Amino acid sequence: MKYSGSCHCGATRYTVEGDLQQVMECNCSHCSRKGYLLWFVPRQQLNVTTPETNLATYTFNKHVIKHHFCPTCGCAPFGYGKDRTGVDTAAINVRCLEDVDISALDKKQVDGRSF
Repeated sequence: MKYSGSCHCGATRYTVEGDLQQVMECNCSHCSRKGYLLWFVPRQQLNVTTPETNLATYTFNKHVIKHHFCPTCGCAPFGYGKDRTGVDTAAINVRCLEDVDISALDKKQVDGRSF
């Protein structure tokens, strides 16, 4: 299935394809403060349709994920990283996707505070 997403002000827009059934809800200091629900897909499944130069980037802890956010509205729609096998991955914040029933998703709890 193909989903559309954006930051709050619309300066960053994208589409992502895949089977969205499960999201990760992490309790680390960053994810819990932002309220992230992350869906990890291979990087090539994410198509950013606005200039990525419009985005700012934040990394923390081990700097594994480059969290991208809009410097205008502050919304953080996705990030880039690599999975455990080294494959380029996109971490999609499903709260920024249109027409997704978040209550219907399987939420996998991750103890990021312990890392």
